[in-house]
Amino acid sequence: MALLQTQIGTRSDRETITDRAISYRTTGSRHGSIVRLMSPSDLGHLIKPFVFLDLFEGESSFINGMPMHPHSGIATVTVITEGNLRFEDADSGKGMIDYGGVEWMRAGGGVWHGKEMSVGTSKRIQGFQLWVALPPALENASVDSQYLESRVMPEVGPARVILGSYQGVQSPVRAPAGMNYLLVTLPAGESWTYIPPNGHESLWLSVSRGTLSVPGVVMAGEMVIFEPGNGAVTLKAMHKDTVFVIGSAEPHPYDLALGNYSVHTNPHALRSGEAKIAEIGARLREYLKKSNGSASVPVFK
Repeated sequence: MALLQTQIGTRSDRETITDRAISYRTTGSRHGSIVRLMSPSDLGHLIKPFVFLDLFEGESSFINGMPMHPHSGIATVTVITEGNLRFEDADSGKGMIDYGGVEWMRAGGGVWHGKEMSVGTSKRIQGFQLWVALPPALENASVDSQYLESRVMPEVGPARVILGSYQGVQSPVRAPAGMNYLLVTLPAGESWTYIPPNGHESLWLSVSRGTLSVPGVVMAGEMVIFEPGNGAVTLKAMHKDTVFVIGSAEPHPYDLALGNYSVHTNPHALRSGEAKIAEIGARLREYLKKSNGSASVPVFK
C-alpha cells in the first residue's frame, strides 16, 4: 500500500524532515465515561493555549447527566469521533453533530452551559473536549457559540480542519489565530506527515481509536506531547484505521490564572470573570425558580 505523505507549506530550510521526540505521555484519569487527559494545573502549562483535554466515550445517555456549569476566559471545542449528539441553542437553532462535527463556545467574560447537547440517534458516543486559553482581548469578551455539522467542516487528505488553517484551507470556527487543531482518520498501514506552521512550537496529539507509530507506539486513550520546536511528525496507523486529534500552536505568552471553571491571563481578569459567572448564576437560579424548573435552559449568559 502506498504511503500517504502530506505536508503544510514549503520550507527551504527544512527539506530534510526530522521527527520530533515525545517528551510527555499520559493516559489520564477516568471519571465514569470521561477520561481527563490534561488540566490547566498540569500539562496545560506546557502546551498552552491548549490547557485542558477530556476524552469521553460510552453509552450516549451519559450526556443527560451533564449539569449546568460556568466558564470564563476560555473557549471550549467539542469534537465527535463516534456516534452523534443533538444540539439546541436559542441563537443557533437545532441540528445534529456527528463524526467531524464541532461545537465551539467562546466563554469569554462568562457563561453557564451544559444542556445544549443531548442524546442523538446513536447508542454510543465518543469524542474530545478541548479548552483553549484566550488572549487578553477576548478573555472577558462576549460569548460566541457555533454548532457546525460535519458537512461544513473542510477536509484535506485524512484530516478535518477543526481550528486554524491547513494547506491553505481555513476552518469556519471563529477561533483566535495562531493555532491548528485537526481530526485525522488514518487508514491501517498508511502514514501521514504533519509539518507545523512557522512559530507553532507547541505540538501534541491524542488517539481515540486504533494505534499510531510515531515512532514509538501511541495507544487509544493516550495523549502525548512532543518536545518544543518546529519539527515535523510522521505518523503511521498500525493494524487498523486510527482516529486521533493533533494540535499545534504558537506559545501562549501569558501566565495561567486559574479558577474552578475559569482560566485567565492575570488575577484581575480572573476576578472579573468569576464575578460575572457568579452574577449570571444568580440570574439563572432566579429564572429557574420563577419557571418552577420547567424551562429548558441550554445556555445562559
